[in-house]
Amino acid sequence: MKPTLILVGADKGGVGKTTISRALLDYFARKNVLTRAFDTENPRGSLKRFYPTVAEIVDLGNVAHQMRILDTMESANVPVTVVDLKAGNLSYALDLFERIGVLEAARNGVFNMGLMHVVGPSIASLDEIGEIAKYLQGIQYVVGRNSINETNFFEWDEVTHRKYFSAIPKAQEINIPKLNEMAYEQVDVAGVTFKDFIDNKSADGSQGKFSFVLRGYVKKWCAEIDDEFQRVQMLQDITSGGRAPTLV
Repeated sequence: MKPTLILVGADKGGVGKTTISRALLDYFARKNVLTRAFDTENPRGSLKRFYPTVAEIVDLGNVAHQMRILDTMESANVPVTVVDLKAGNLSYALDLFERIGVLEAARNGVFNMGLMHVVGPSIASLDEIGEIAKYLQGIQYVVGRNSINETNFFEWDEVTHRKYFSAIPKAQEINIPKLNEMAYEQVDVAGVTFKDFIDNKSADGSQGKFSFVLRGYVKKWCAEIDDEFQRVQMLQDITSGGRAPTLV
C-alpha cells in the first residue's frame, strides 16, 4: 500500500490548527491506524507535548529535517504521516513542496497526499483558499471550519463558493464543533490525548482523576468530529484499508 502524507495548516494563526492535528491523530488511533507526526513548531513543539512517542519536532526549513519526513515515508512502516505546519507557514510549505517535487510525486501517484486547511470565522479565510489554489491540483483538499469560540461562521453562498472552489476539483468541507472551554483547559493541563482523557488515563499511564462530566464533553466532541472525518474520502480510504494498512 502507498504511504499517505497529510498536511494540517493555515496561513492565519489562532484558528486551532494543532487542536485539529490532535483530533486527527486521535481519530486514527480509534480506527487502529498506525500514524506518526511531525511538529514544525520548532523548537516549542505544542503537538509533541501531547504525543511524545508519536510526534517529532522538526524545522521545515532545514533540508535534513525535510529528509526525515519525506525520505522515510516508505521505510518507517507507518502508513500515515501527519505534518502539523507552523502557524502562518501553509503557503511557505506548499511552495517548498512544489519546488522540491513533493506535490508532483503525489499527483503522479507515488504516495497519497492530502491537505487539511484550518480556517476561522472570517471572510479573509477565503482569500487564503484563493492564494493556495494553484498548488492543489491533484491533491486531496479539505477545508476545516473550526469553531474555537462562539462566533458564527459566515455562510458561503453559491456564487462565492464557486468563485473560490471551482479551480479545486477535490475540495471537501468539514465543520469542527466547539469544545467546552473547561473541558479543553483540563485536557491541556493534563497534557494527554483526547482519547486518554476520555479513558481517564494520565500521561504516565496510570489511572487519572479527570472529571466524569468533562470527560463526557470531550467524548461527545470526539464523536461529532468522527462523523465529520467519516465524510472525507481520503480518511475513509485510509481507515477502511483502501489506501493504507491498519494494525492487526
